[in-house]
Amino acid sequence: MNEHSAERLWLVVPAAGRGRRMGTELPKQYLMLAGRPVLAHTLARLHQAFPAARLCLCLDPDDAHFDSSWVPFTQWWRSPGGAERVDSVRQALVMLADVAEHDDLVMVHDVARPCVALADLERLFAALCEDEVGGLLAAPVADTMKRDDGQGRVARTETRRGLWHAQTPQGFRYGLLRRALDEAVASRLEVTDEASAVEALGLSPRLVPGRRDNIKITHPEDLALAGHILAAQRDDPLSSPGYEHEETS
Repeated sequence: MNEHSAERLWLVVPAAGRGRRMGTELPKQYLMLAGRPVLAHTLARLHQAFPAARLCLCLDPDDAHFDSSWVPFTQWWRSPGGAERVDSVRQALVMLADVAEHDDLVMVHDVARPCVALADLERLFAALCEDEVGGLLAAPVADTMKRDDGQGRVARTETRRGLWHAQTPQGFRYGLLRRALDEAVASRLEVTDEASAVEALGLSPRLVPGRRDNIKITHPEDLALAGHILAAQRDDPLSSPGYEHEETS
């Protein structure tokens, strides 16, 4: 964590989903990717960037597939996952209430994003340390955007100017994030990510440009694509220096 190593960092990884859209028997976090479960790749990548961080892993209470040997962090907690992502993150924050300080940084990362680049993780952390609100990795929209008419036809073309694809991690101070999620749920707002809850407080999270290959494995074809990305990243020191060694050791 370099010059910001004095910052205490918590990582929250929701991993209680059942991956219904993948159409597989196993939840997507346990599907094999380059010889290891997706979850193991994601945790290894986070650990490379933040070896001193503390991890809270949100798992289904009835999860029979998890193996603790996949967790490389020295300090970590297992938290019961909820019905939705926001429920899992809120429960993780409650579990950390006695050990996390109000101003500690919390990064929430999708378990199904194993390809996030180390350089992006480090740049996001540096930005969060200096920003009073917090922020997220994101990529500017490159495709032409169409609005449908509800009948499967184009209603109009939307300008892509100023539009970004939200990624993870998303990071905020512990106290702010907990308040934002609690108030959003109490107000029955749709919480699609942590940033949307913070936005509902009238705050503007910082957009930190990230690589487009930080994909989220959601559909069956995404797994093969993630495999190609990981293979390409092994030859790219800006993505994952040393990752190949750690994976095969």
